[in-house]
Amino acid sequence: MSGSHHILIVDDDQRLRDLLQRFLTEQGFRVTSLPDARELARRLERDPPHLIVLDWMMPHEDGIAVCKRLRGGGDRTPIIMLTAKGEEDERIDGLDAGADDYLPKPFSPRELVARMHAVLRRVAEAAPGAPLSTDQPVSFGDCEVNFATRTLTRAGEVQDLTTSEFAMLKVFVTHPHESLSRERLSMLARGKEHEVFDRAVDVQVSRLRKLVEPDAGKPRYIQTVWGRGYVFVPD
Repeated sequence: MSGSHHILIVDDDQRLRDLLQRFLTEQGFRVTSLPDARELARRLERDPPHLIVLDWMMPHEDGIAVCKRLRGGGDRTPIIMLTAKGEEDERIDGLDAGADDYLPKPFSPRELVARMHAVLRRVAEAAPGAPLSTDQPVSFGDCEVNFATRTLTRAGEVQDLTTSEFAMLKVFVTHPHESLSRERLSMLARGKEHEVFDRAVDVQVSRLRKLVEPDAGKPRYIQTVWGRGYVFVPD
């Protein structure tokens, strides 16, 4: 899985960049790195990566601002955010900015590789031609989910989704009327190698509701099951 994937590391810590470049190269990835985001746009255009490992705290422009800028410009490249302390609010902010995953420092390079594989698997599973849980688009309300093209369309307009958001939406749509605990929802969408972080799940559910619900404050389709988790109730 590693051999054909290009990983871009953006981190101002040269020792960490060198360590990750050496380790990931040994794992079969092709790796490039940048000390900050000033050359990021040019690098993305010239040699687009399959995944970005992005540090939170950097000079000139922090990781959150970079993530928001990329997502705002329509760039859906998967992003794993590195946070200095792993504080809950930092994780939430990273996911809310559009990151696909997060990893608190210090971390094991092996754990980073495991998370990279998990994100890249989700991308591969969502790619055209990949095995699908259903080969027909699923419609509810004025929304349509197409698994083959990995798109959510609402009232005829395509909605922007990160890899993680689409993975969670796919879980809901393929498990209608099933009460899903946060733990099971996280496992199905993100993989068993991830810890269950309730607020992270809640943030992504909140983002999905804004995309699919007529009134996100009074959800009709992605409903809360008090004391347990969530349930998807289609038309």
